[in-house]
Amino acid sequence: MRFRPASALAVALLLPSLLAAANPAPAARRPNLLIVVVDDQSPFDLKAYDPASVLRSPELDRLAARGMVIDGAYHMGAWVGGVCTPSRHMMMSGRTVWHIPDGSGRGANPHSSNPVLVPPDLPEHTLAAVFNRAGYATMRTCKVGNSYEAANRLFQVRRDATKRGGDDASGSAWHAEQVLAYLGERETARDQRPFLIHFGFSHPHDTRDGKPDLLAQYGATNHTDPAQPPAAHPRQPPLPANYLPAHPFPHGHPGLRDEVAVSGVWERRDPATIRNEIGRQFACSENIDTQLGRVLRRLEAMGELEHTYVFYTADHGMAIGRHGLQGKQNLYEHTWRVPLLVQGPGIRPGSRAQGNVYLSDLLATYCDLAGIPAPATNEGRSFRPVLEGRAATVRDTLYGVYCGGTRPGVRAVRHGDWKLVQHDVLDGKVRELQLFNLRENPDEFLAAHHDPAVVALTGRRPAPHQVNLAGDPRHAAKLREMQALLLAEMRRHDDPFRLWDQPDDGLPRPPNPDTAPRAGKGKAAPKTGE
Repeated sequence: MRFRPASALAVALLLPSLLAAANPAPAARRPNLLIVVVDDQSPFDLKAYDPASVLRSPELDRLAARGMVIDGAYHMGAWVGGVCTPSRHMMMSGRTVWHIPDGSGRGANPHSSNPVLVPPDLPEHTLAAVFNRAGYATMRTCKVGNSYEAANRLFQVRRDATKRGGDDASGSAWHAEQVLAYLGERETARDQRPFLIHFGFSHPHDTRDGKPDLLAQYGATNHTDPAQPPAAHPRQPPLPANYLPAHPFPHGHPGLRDEVAVSGVWERRDPATIRNEIGRQFACSENIDTQLGRVLRRLEAMGELEHTYVFYTADHGMAIGRHGLQGKQNLYEHTWRVPLLVQGPGIRPGSRAQGNVYLSDLLATYCDLAGIPAPATNEGRSFRPVLEGRAATVRDTLYGVYCGGTRPGVRAVRHGDWKLVQHDVLDGKVRELQLFNLRENPDEFLAAHHDPAVVALTGRRPAPHQVNLAGDPRHAAKLREMQALLLAEMRRHDDPFRLWDQPDDGLPRPPNPDTAPRAGKGKAAPKTGE
């Protein structure tokens, strides 16, 4: 039997498919993820966000140069003074601020016992659980406490401890050693599974006891006398541009630990104290940078770095003198925003994007990059399109809350260049509106920043239009627009409170968490801050 030309052509066309079926191509390699989370760091500490910063961070500078800087990364907020706790719940679960558990039993999140809003089996749908089921090797090192214990315990390897000391054994090097040891164990065992490593640090959260050589670099000392300011030193970092000696009105959380009891600062806001504390913050942050570099070099030597997405972020920002505040319990940009640097396959080096992402978007993004379906409980949005340059943002509007003190508390909404912050605290004694155009006033200067005495300290003289615009009749329409947008976001996110000028929507007023019993204890919670 002779082959006809048409039959021979058909065989020739089919042959590559037959050979491919007999010798299938290896499955595409799934990426690794290295998730670096620091504790209490404003994005404006880093040169990636403030080129004038004196913080030495060569590893983070390289990370930014090799990947993407997200300019609009935010944590959604907190209903407790320990802002870390809800923030880390959101990171681990991909859920929004009113849809996560409150393990304290104080009723800080009034929805915590509602199984419709807070699924009882949520831990089984958190970061480690999802990646365990997908065949990843999961490892974690981080601080202990103010986190999501039910999610943390699901990592296959867990080496947590709080390390805020001033030497390698008691400081940030300890966390790096855990990751390096784990990588060595993987190599010895020839573990070929892709990995997800949660590489957390305990610093630069206070107490900011930096290493002596790094403290000296920033002219700082571990000051221990609350009655006296620390000695001034020319190498201390300058005051922030939006420094104030006092916030213009009460922040609404009496006795808040971060504002009155942080060792080295206490209630002092004088320039010497603030510059010294920023120096301590920078000493701790530089050490983190060094330890990150050790891990990145090890991954590179193993041939793994090119297959690894590296995420660098913080659980929230920090004030340290900005706007006269010290802690993390506010919604100014320096504290509401977080740093977010990402390097990995498909991300253009040296790129930037606005993003408009929340920390609760991280889980969806990790899943998307790894080719894993996000869990059904997830509420975040993958920002992979932003990382790959296919989109500038994942949402237009951002919502923020702080009500860990007196309630209803503080709310914020951002849309485009405009931002509204509304304060309703101290049983209605403080009711303030703040309207900012962040393109024109990125430092959120207030009238107090125009005081000649403040200008003399900071060396920054704000332009006349760089003020809170809420009282300016020319912006009355914009104020109304932003107030309506804030109410819409509060409703959309199941915020259980309403502010003084909003309809109550028939919502019952939740009880004060300070008087709610702790779970299993039957005791009232303390009335001081977290």
